[in-house]
Amino acid sequence: MTKVISVNAGSSSLKFQLYNMPEEEVLCSGQFERIGLEDGIFTIKVNGEKHVSTPVLPDHEVAVDMLLKALVDYKVVESLDEIKGAGHRVVQGGAYFDGSVECTDDSAAKVKELAELAPLHNNANLGGYLAFKKALPNCGNIFVFDTAFHQTMTPESYMYAVPYEWYTDLKVRRYGAHGTSHKYVAERTAELMGKDVKDLKIITCHLGNGASITAVDGGKCVNTSMGFTPLGGIMMGTRCGDIDPAIVPYVMKKTGMTPQEMDTALNKKSGMLGVSGISSDARDIEAAVQEGNERAILTRAIYVNRVINVIGGYYMQMGGVDAIAFTAGLGENDVNLRHEICEKLEAGLGIKMNYELNDTTRGKEVEVSTADSKVAVWIVPTNEELMIARDTVRILGL
Repeated sequence: MTKVISVNAGSSSLKFQLYNMPEEEVLCSGQFERIGLEDGIFTIKVNGEKHVSTPVLPDHEVAVDMLLKALVDYKVVESLDEIKGAGHRVVQGGAYFDGSVECTDDSAAKVKELAELAPLHNNANLGGYLAFKKALPNCGNIFVFDTAFHQTMTPESYMYAVPYEWYTDLKVRRYGAHGTSHKYVAERTAELMGKDVKDLKIITCHLGNGASITAVDGGKCVNTSMGFTPLGGIMMGTRCGDIDPAIVPYVMKKTGMTPQEMDTALNKKSGMLGVSGISSDARDIEAAVQEGNERAILTRAIYVNRVINVIGGYYMQMGGVDAIAFTAGLGENDVNLRHEICEKLEAGLGIKMNYELNDTTRGKEVEVSTADSKVAVWIVPTNEELMIARDTVRILGL
């Protein structure tokens, strides 16, 4: 057995999961929250028990040291030398990386360079790696990129209709996100169907507070909804998704907003929150829908419309679809959202749903379409941490 740890370092957080591989046994999991603030939160789950503390967490290095001490204190490991590999999630890999890679000075420099495209994420992801490198000098490290799975897109899918020099000189193109999740869900859906992913056309719907949809043909991404940054694509919790670019200068001129204020409005004050005026949380929106709140009802209708437009487009691009898989917070748990999306797709795609099963199922692997449906519809909980652990073992040769 080999112990490897999957790490997801955010700007003020650090999530982790320690595995025994290749058995894929989870030994412990947890997260640090509010890193950089005085009132941090450290949660670790061991043997089914959750332990929560509120330490001061000035930076990621302190969090990593605290985590490693906890692994010994809770007897998850007898010695830190047992941890042979660490896989680090990185949001933006640009066009440099079409798969996970070992952490080297060169790959780390590229992650740093690409921070321009994801400043909050890449710098934090890199900080997590450097903290582990310092604390566990004998442990191998790899980078796992959210964008890597989408590198199989062809230019007609990833290029924008802007001056070509923006692409060549400024790297402006569609990169996508959630690639590790989309890859896992596509492969797991094929496995559940008893088929080879190379023989299937699958549309994966990662619907959470951040959301993206990906067309997977023969196991490869051919299109994805997020764009140059995670702001593009479908409507999200606080992000607007695709809009007419002329709205930006128009509103700035009318209101006197600065570029930073506009960026904040589109990223943090739009989406479900912006339309509903209630919340960015779909559970709050659903509660308001049940109460007859008109703006909540409109919010849900816009969201469903954006999702079915993308699914319909990918259906045509691939020349059909064998399965649609829902994952992430909303995709796995929002039964009414799935119901409305699939209801809208029935006539066009020939979907036949078992709505009784759909409307009572949350967070479980299950097919919610009927046996005679032309397109299989699945709920497949994502597992990005497991994908990171698998790549860690494969790349480091553990």
